[in-house]
Amino acid sequence: MRKEIINGVEYKLPEHLTDDQKDIYVHLIKWKWRNITKEEGLYSKKNKSTGAVSTYEYDAILPESIQKNYPLIYPPVLQDMLNHKKKFDFKLHKHFNHMASSQVANVNLFLPILLNPKACEVLKQLKSDFKNLATDNLYKGFRIEYWDGNSNTEKGLLGDHNAHSGTDSDIAIAYYNKENELCLWLIEHKLTEKEFTECGGFKSKGRDKSKHLCEKSFSEIVKDKNLCYYHDVKKCEYWNITEANKSYFTNHSNHTLCPFKGGLNQLWRNQLMGFALENTGQYKHIYFSVVHHPKNTQLDNSIKEYKNLIGNNEIFTSFTSNKVVDAVAKIGDNFLDNWVNWYKDLYNV
Repeated sequence: MRKEIINGVEYKLPEHLTDDQKDIYVHLIKWKWRNITKEEGLYSKKNKSTGAVSTYEYDAILPESIQKNYPLIYPPVLQDMLNHKKKFDFKLHKHFNHMASSQVANVNLFLPILLNPKACEVLKQLKSDFKNLATDNLYKGFRIEYWDGNSNTEKGLLGDHNAHSGTDSDIAIAYYNKENELCLWLIEHKLTEKEFTECGGFKSKGRDKSKHLCEKSFSEIVKDKNLCYYHDVKKCEYWNITEANKSYFTNHSNHTLCPFKGGLNQLWRNQLMGFALENTGQYKHIYFSVVHHPKNTQLDNSIKEYKNLIGNNEIFTSFTSNKVVDAVAKIGDNFLDNWVNWYKDLYNV
């Protein structure tokens, strides 16, 4: 934690923020001070070597005394979020009560639209094949933290799920396209993150560096999947599904090392989940998108690299959250207009 004076005001901020991150943080903290409380929240961190726990005060974290009221969730959609959680339980992220929580921002961006009678008018502007929201599917046509299971005893189609981790998309939207086919739209939402989730297998203590060779190429790993820790030890289906869909990764030869060691790992796993789901026949077509804050340019390189890897295949798209807000503003609905004003004020888009 560092204290920094900005325009005459002292802020308790995390260290190592980029300038863009700092701008977003300061805006969110000001919003918190105006609308919720000026009380700091606490963050505890354990020293891996000594086991000692240190606690720090941060302005961007909500104090524990008010967290149970979910003050960061847009009030008109809070009850639906809780009802959804009962039907399709999802883990609240460690930083759910942080002003810069992407999970919270995801709920605040999509639920007010998806629960509105004019949702289809908005979504048609964002997805060209969209006809109707499949409200009889999932929870009223969507699911937060979507994956193909709903229990800690299930490993999922990728074989990577347990009580603590596994591949999921921040939100999934079920819809009928213009041919009346049931489709699924997987969306990953980012607010201030500098990078997508990187490969955990590469950093795992269980990885045998003499046999799990991340410096091997895409083609080499497809031929000998046990070169990947996740295939050999964790028995995940990542490379089996990749092999079955290798034509999708059309420019993999541009990468001399495994393309999925860094930030492309999360994009890869989300797309693999889409392929696996599509193979079950439940959904005719499955698409994947990344939505991020317009001031967050840190993700641009990974998005560009991934698009190059897949030859700009239209299955994957990316856009900023202000595109969603602009689409809503064109509808002329009083409820949605109120939400637009609230969202723009909170997230400065």
